[in-house]
Amino acid sequence: MKYSKKILFYSVLIATLFLLVQDTLTQAEALKKHTLMGKTMGTTYAITVMADSIIDEVQLKQRIDARLAMVNQSMSMFLPTSEISRFNATSAHTPFTVSPDFAQVLEQGSRLYLLTNGAWDGTLKPLVDLWGFGTKAAITKMPDPERVKALLSQTGFNRIDIQGKILSKKSDSVTLDLGSIAKGFGVDAVALMLQGSGFSRFIVEIGGEVVTRGTKPGNMAWTVGISRPEPGSTQSTLYRTIKLRDKALATSGDYRNFVTIDNRSYSHIINPTTGYPVDTGVVSASVVADNCTFADGLATALMVMAPEKSLAIVNGLDNVECLIVVRKPDGTFQDFSSNRFP
Repeated sequence: MKYSKKILFYSVLIATLFLLVQDTLTQAEALKKHTLMGKTMGTTYAITVMADSIIDEVQLKQRIDARLAMVNQSMSMFLPTSEISRFNATSAHTPFTVSPDFAQVLEQGSRLYLLTNGAWDGTLKPLVDLWGFGTKAAITKMPDPERVKALLSQTGFNRIDIQGKILSKKSDSVTLDLGSIAKGFGVDAVALMLQGSGFSRFIVEIGGEVVTRGTKPGNMAWTVGISRPEPGSTQSTLYRTIKLRDKALATSGDYRNFVTIDNRSYSHIINPTTGYPVDTGVVSASVVADNCTFADGLATALMVMAPEKSLAIVNGLDNVECLIVVRKPDGTFQDFSSNRFP
């Protein structure tokens, strides 16, 4: 009788496990992977959506491109008719009403400016242009130090008065440049659009900035790579991979966008305190957060600050983690990571 009960127990257990495995396989087979690729904001995007029904990929891509075009029309420095270009053309104390997209980005920017004590600053356009990384031509020699000093005096995110959706400058010379945060917002915008369309499992990537939602088949987290921070490396040359679920990842670095003058490389990331490209030894900063807009901006700020100061800030935040990579004098890398970096 005891043996019969054991046989019955194991038979039921095996049958249950079989059904669970079959159910998992059925779900995996039912979910179809749809990958969409395109160009936006001077870079590329790649989006993977898992769905259990037929998707019109052409129509979905058109909607994605239209949403990204809205973001670009709002925040591109290279479009004379963009929202940001029109604001920059206004004179001091002139009220300027912005779109909901623009207002959301400025809200995150204000938070970052205060959190990092100015290490993130969205008013560095004159200096970015001076160093040849903005809307002006590339440079072949060092800028005049007096010119750097003069343009630095025109910056400061606190020179922008923000009252909800109404902006105004406190001086004529101040100009916005949201390039360090716009891509992250674009990722968030597409993710929200996909969620609003009923999708719950997907990954959105624009120029290396990522948002994940849900899981891959088999209840597995998405695997996301962090590029090796060396000149000439591609996005496929990985330094590290991490697992993400319902999180955003943004990475900033000095190894792709730089200028070489007198055999020395200068990063496109400008230190808001000095007006010169960052020179902290940090070559890469990756941030995991709940949204990509914040992660994108914070990653830029972490390039400006010393690793110890960055870790003190990040470890004091909820649901935010970071990995900072420093190149040592011998050319090797040293990692600084927050307490719970995945």
